[in-house]
Amino acid sequence: MTFAAPAESYDRYMGRYSRRLAPLFADLAAVRPGTRALDVGCGPGALTQCLAERVGAERVAASDPSQQFVDACATRVAGADIRRARAEELPWADRTFDAVLAQLVINFVDDPPRAVTEMRRVGRDRAVVAACTWDYGGEMEMLRVFWDSALALDADAPAEGKRMRFGNPEELRSLWLDAGLAEVLTDALEVAERYESFDDYWEPFTAGVGPGGAYCASLPPDAQEQLREECRRRLGDPAGAFELPARAWAIRGRSELWAGDHPPGLDFNRG
Repeated sequence: MTFAAPAESYDRYMGRYSRRLAPLFADLAAVRPGTRALDVGCGPGALTQCLAERVGAERVAASDPSQQFVDACATRVAGADIRRARAEELPWADRTFDAVLAQLVINFVDDPPRAVTEMRRVGRDRAVVAACTWDYGGEMEMLRVFWDSALALDADAPAEGKRMRFGNPEELRSLWLDAGLAEVLTDALEVAERYESFDDYWEPFTAGVGPGGAYCASLPPDAQEQLREECRRRLGDPAGAFELPARAWAIRGRSELWAGDHPPGLDFNRG
């Protein structure tokens, strides 16, 4: 239920990063004109919108278990096929898509192996199956500052970096290989986000979105204020605008049903 929040709240919390990450992720998945693409766990639609700009909304589909996110995505990407569904139960036929992508979601699904198997199922022969997750324990500064601050004040804080699955290339690679995908490669995607002020950074946490927001909202007012000031201190007490870097680990693979040569235009040698 940590994502049961208005789309606007998610946009201010994580959607701002999703928009910057989406074109890099689409590049890694080789999404280009003519591709039929599926965005699994679309949220309010940052990646869906990026895909539609590349291939046309009529060639894009997306799913999310949250009805409010489905509604927001459908509004933002008119003409795309947006459906409410869990990643483990995708409502499309076998071999429908050329590219199946999951941005910042595979670590939140209840059954990741089943979700990847579903992503593979709906991909055509020679489909790209790709995902990315934040580098929770390293270069995702927005979350790292928050959880380092939380742990400094509360040793029992449920820090994302310490418990989140698939936050490194090795775990992602094992997940992809276990699903029977071939030509599995990983890469790092680097972005940065600008904040106009410290409040621009802090206030999205108070909306209760995501694990960080849920933890923040669970605190009594005095503890929340202590956490706010610790975050401010660790960010260097910014008086104006500042930027925070973020790194995501990405993975892509292909169906083992592919036989022989790579399809034209896809380069599976980098990673």
